[in-house]
Amino acid sequence: SRFGLALRGARQNEGRVISLGIRPYTIRLTVFVISGMVTALAGALYADLNRFVSPTMLSWQMSGEIMIFVILGGVGRLFGPLAGAGLFILLEHLLGGISDHWQALLGLLLLGVVLYARGGLIGILAGRARDV
Repeated sequence: SRFGLALRGARQNEGRVISLGIRPYTIRLTVFVISGMVTALAGALYADLNRFVSPTMLSWQMSGEIMIFVILGGVGRLFGPLAGAGLFILLEHLLGGISDHWQALLGLLLLGVVLYARGGLIGILAGRARDV
């Protein structure tokens, strides 16, 4: 779509988008508002599912886990956080059976992803698909 192309252009080369007469601030603000709306909907559905809301449900640990989902799956990818969440849950169960210190092992894996696989899991899979 035209909006998607403008968004991609605003991310890659802001000066070129400005020269085309498109204001990147407006594009980014629109995406931020859409993201907030989707997040609010997810929070409302989560509260409805649990029939209970507590401040402990929104701890810094939950925010940290969500950041790990995004980093493992791939930043800037549509299905990256979903793949990262699946990988995190799988590793939690596998590594939890091996050691009580599974979080340290997961931290080492996360460090490896940040250093060697900047695109995350989806980036690795997309690279392999391109090679085929």
